[in-house]
Amino acid sequence: MAEPTKVFLDEEEIPTHWYNIVADFPTPPPPPLHPGTQEPLQPDDLAALFPMGLIAQEASAERWIEIPERVREIYKLWRPTPLHRARRLEEALGTTARIYYKYEGESPVGSHKTNSAVPQAYYNALEGRMRLTTETGAGQWGSALAFATQIFGQSCDVWQVRNTYETKPYRRVLMETFGATVTPSPSDKTEAGRALRERFPDTPGSLGMAISEAVEAAAGDPGASYALGSVLNHVTLHQSIIGLEAIKQLEKFGEQLPDELYACAGGGSNLAGIAFPFLRENIEGRANVAITACEPAAAPSLTQGEYRYDFGDTSGMTPLLKMYTLGNDFVPDPVHAGGLRYHGMAPLVSHAYHEGLLSAMAIKQLDAFAAGVLFARAEGIVPASESCHAIAGAVAAARRAAEAGTSPVILIGVSGSGQLDLPAYAEYLAGNMMDA
Repeated sequence: MAEPTKVFLDEEEIPTHWYNIVADFPTPPPPPLHPGTQEPLQPDDLAALFPMGLIAQEASAERWIEIPERVREIYKLWRPTPLHRARRLEEALGTTARIYYKYEGESPVGSHKTNSAVPQAYYNALEGRMRLTTETGAGQWGSALAFATQIFGQSCDVWQVRNTYETKPYRRVLMETFGATVTPSPSDKTEAGRALRERFPDTPGSLGMAISEAVEAAAGDPGASYALGSVLNHVTLHQSIIGLEAIKQLEKFGEQLPDELYACAGGGSNLAGIAFPFLRENIEGRANVAITACEPAAAPSLTQGEYRYDFGDTSGMTPLLKMYTLGNDFVPDPVHAGGLRYHGMAPLVSHAYHEGLLSAMAIKQLDAFAAGVLFARAEGIVPASESCHAIAGAVAAARRAAEAGTSPVILIGVSGSGQLDLPAYAEYLAGNMMDA
């Protein structure tokens, strides 16, 4: 029989529990701190912004947390997502490596972000919080939350980084199609936005700025919650469904666990989602997967940042998080991978990196898009700008394998579709794209 090109799982094989890496870290991760007292954050400190169901997940050290049946039913709209064998890419590279990629672009909005948007909307609806505020970089997270909130009859207010609001107009249209209100950030709607516009005239905006505005809007409305698309523990928890599925699918391909894993990293949700279940296998001695976070050279928090406590937003309104950071006032160059333009890295990803459990590399924009075009021409999928960074890391590894005559198994996390990133591809193909 011919070997399969892609492997699906049946709907009943959707994982019933999310995986929490906190339970298996050899050393416990540092706690978030209250910005005023500098003491470890208590659950009640977050109650103004998040429902208790998510706060409990944020603080949990349980290894497995059950996925509510209602969430699993909605997941069936796109999960399980396929695992592909990239044979045409292997051929194009002339590599001896075996390359696989887990493709999250089949979700309703074309990215992995719906994996957390749906449970976040669900837990808020359970507690009667019917307005959610959020930020978005490239628009994937804002689109995902707009989709999720309309399922539960909630309203959704999105502050989109100004640069991508202007350069990715169809992301805004997608959010508005699902009923969200979208505002370019920094804006004049919030005190934080007005102060940031005065402090940074003509700024292209940043995720940190947009977070400040969304947090302020939620804190001032007792019926509202703030929803975050990356960074926090409960988000990385929800995304673990990616890696849990991939482990099962590799087995159906007849493979052991991969030798190398590459995923893009900005705030950390996509990397954590595919990597943490494999990291568990490493920690428990069943595997030795080399995990690489592929971050943009324009916002290299892991490779050039400091590991210290910092605010998650620009205005200093959030709890203090122990993470690799470039400084909460850092404004990245306006590269096209808007979802990766963040000053810090998720605390759990940062902890894993600090403990030597994964590595990182910074990818230049031109190298990322060169890999994305190569991937598209070989596999027929135009990857999201963010995903191109992971593909670039994997392509370099596959070329090294060809030179060495080795045959590693390489797994790529392709976090989403790039169909709405075509203006960026047009700029690259015309030779007009610049590196940061």
